[in-house]
Amino acid sequence: MERSIFDLTQDELWDADVAARYDTPGEGMFAPEVLGPTVDRLAALAGDGRALELAVGTGRVAIPLAGRGVPVTGLELSRAMIARLREKVDERTLPVVHGDMATTRVDGTFRLVYLVFNTISNLLGQDAQVECVRNAAAHLEPGGRFVVELWVPQLRILPPGQHATVFAVEPGYVGVDTVDVVRQLVVSHHVRFGGEEGVRLGRSPHRYVWPAELDLMARLAGLELESRWADWEGAPFDESSTSHVSVYRRP
Repeated sequence: MERSIFDLTQDELWDADVAARYDTPGEGMFAPEVLGPTVDRLAALAGDGRALELAVGTGRVAIPLAGRGVPVTGLELSRAMIARLREKVDERTLPVVHGDMATTRVDGTFRLVYLVFNTISNLLGQDAQVECVRNAAAHLEPGGRFVVELWVPQLRILPPGQHATVFAVEPGYVGVDTVDVVRQLVVSHHVRFGGEEGVRLGRSPHRYVWPAELDLMARLAGLELESRWADWEGAPFDESSTSHVSVYRRP
């Protein structure tokens, strides 16, 4: 019997093939207008302290942040993603601990712990997400900050009785989300076409988190909401925002 995508392990979801295709230099989430404000904001929050990136991936954010003089440590579960990161920088430049962002402890404490690009939604249960926030809080020094970048579920655009939405239509790419509103589960379907490789389908499962739900997770971990913006440049967050950057502080 075919396994559900929700039954796959993180190593299976983020395998060598995904790691090889993950980096898109100068485009998408690697575009300067996306990456630049992210690194600027995180560098300002880190100040002269240490930073820990949960689910560091291939180092999209951690490598340029370390290049700004911030001592960064990464935590990553996928060995394939770590291997890709290691092709770009060595252990001395960016140490990485292999482990789960919900349970693995890294030595020491940090001024800044951060999770970018919806990564907490890769944890497919509320309990695991709560433990992830607690783990982040446990790594913070007093007065340290935990930063989360996350999308806001756009359920209002779902027609009655429908369980799928198209979230992107671009040359050579169509993105579709299928939604289980009872369990807060989403599968993102990425259809890429054109070129020599023909049509390629990629899928990724997520559990979406409402902003108020994330605030409660933070309170359970002893953190206080300090600020929330609609993006990394500090645009105001309101009812029309499709994403948020939330900063929590350890008292």
